[in-house]
Amino acid sequence: MTPGELRIENVSVAVAGRALVHDACLEVAPGEVVALAGPNGAGKSTLLRTLYRARRPTSGRVLLDGEDVWRMGGRRLARRLAAVMQEPPGEFELTVYEVVAMGRSPYKRAFQGDDADDREIIMDALEALGVTALAQAPFDRLSGGEKQRVLIARALAQRAGTVVLDEPTNHLDLRHQLDALRLVRDLGVTAVVALHDLNLAAAFCDRICVMDAGRIVADGPPAEVLAPALLAEVYQVDAEVTIHPRTGLPQINVVPEPRRRTSL
Repeated sequence: MTPGELRIENVSVAVAGRALVHDACLEVAPGEVVALAGPNGAGKSTLLRTLYRARRPTSGRVLLDGEDVWRMGGRRLARRLAAVMQEPPGEFELTVYEVVAMGRSPYKRAFQGDDADDREIIMDALEALGVTALAQAPFDRLSGGEKQRVLIARALAQRAGTVVLDEPTNHLDLRHQLDALRLVRDLGVTAVVALHDLNLAAAFCDRICVMDAGRIVADGPPAEVLAPALLAEVYQVDAEVTIHPRTGLPQINVVPEPRRRTSL
């Protein structure tokens, strides 16, 4: 897997006359892991969809190693960019193994079966996400967290050098959240990860890009971006940012408003 260089150049997206993303610019260096953060409705998922060609930009370009992804053949792009989407897939009668094996499709001709190399890659992906024991289980009967891990395993089996993940920690418990992000970190791929949990973003990402109302309003290392003033402006919360004594990473603690007593 050779990590790619990803560039978002002046991308805007409008749907039914409503602007969802405004003139977004972002550069992700080969091997860099960038978190895309922001409140609900900020435009994170919409921007990510332009990267894996689920939503065509109204204007601007998305470049992978200098090539416009919207001009690349689908099979060729799939060998270089994998996506873990937020929307759950439709119900289909496939086993977990068969879902993960779909990650090998870009390397095959129509109706070509798995060879020994494919099977090894698929089993490695299942093991990496801790779902080997579920290999023959029906995918549509899994819990939300199990499905999420299987879909990450499918992207891993794709062996692409660039990965886009839209809220990959959704439905995952604490341990599997850490495992999934640590795996992305250790793969050495180029990754753009939409995350709500800013503490996880600070722990596993080189940079945090913050969106608000469809615009990129901050971009930089976690220690620079995660400032109380920005959190107050974008998230409208009172938060303290401290340095964790063991990790040396910024840690956000939201200060809750005091409870008001109600008289009966």
